[in-house]
Amino acid sequence: MNLIGAMDRPSHGLIKIDGEDITNYSNNQLTSFRAIKIGFIFQNFNLIPVLNVYENIVVPMKLKRQKYDHNKVLELIDRVGLLQHIKHKPDELSGGQKQRVAIARSLVHNPPYVMADEPTANVDSKTAKSIVELLKDLNKNLGVTIIFASHDQWVLENIPRKIKLIDGLIVE
Repeated sequence: MNLIGAMDRPSHGLIKIDGEDITNYSNNQLTSFRAIKIGFIFQNFNLIPVLNVYENIVVPMKLKRQKYDHNKVLELIDRVGLLQHIKHKPDELSGGQKQRVAIARSLVHNPPYVMADEPTANVDSKTAKSIVELLKDLNKNLGVTIIFASHDQWVLENIPRKIKLIDGLIVE
């Protein structure tokens, strides 16, 4: 996941994404590549406690000094079902709502790829199902490729394409 997400470097071989060999990119080049091509959904949400929903979603754009469209952000918040919670801070949200903030944050810069690291690990089974359905909907309607890392059997049974890795090797 970290290799595809341009967070780590391979010990051998190469990494090509969209035909672009990123193996020997400098740290600055990798940072720029991620800022354009990759969104991340982390298992532990990684929300900033003092920021509300809207601010947590746009903070990566502000940190990178990138422009964002306020109306597009509102549409994204609505798409993930949090418009009525826009001013709430993370401690006022359920686990599923926090994960929806993280999902919206991963999409705010329109990346073609989103890395979802155990996106259902810290939520109950009903919420996990709604998170997976939301991600499938975003894949279909926004055209973003979502790459899941999961040990959750229900998730594995309900995504259309699976690649099984054991000890870093593709086995299935």
